[in-house]
Amino acid sequence: MQSSAGAMVYRVELTVRAEQDLEHIYERISADSSDASALWYFGLEDAIRSLRTRPRRCPMTPENKRTGGGLRHLLYGSKPDVYRVIYEIDEARELVSVITIRHSAMDEFTA
Repeated sequence: MQSSAGAMVYRVELTVRAEQDLEHIYERISADSSDASALWYFGLEDAIRSLRTRPRRCPMTPENKRTGGGLRHLLYGSKPDVYRVIYEIDEARELVSVITIRHSAMDEFTA
């Protein structure tokens, strides 16, 4: 459905894996004991929520060269701590499914 401004709004859902990834990141950066870490973490959550309005603004993942799939990734952070939010778009359901959240230094994602 389109809003009066003409922009489609998608529902954003996290897979169980993506939820676990977020929990791991939260613990890894000690977001509960550092204001700076908490601010960074909540910025990551905001970036994920931003996929509601323009999910196609992010590029296809390098993994698509191998699989031919429709995976995209949102990059968040600054070097050396850049994370990749890997997701796919289901236009028919107006849904963005976040599959995983990975540090950019990790190997390519395999389903």
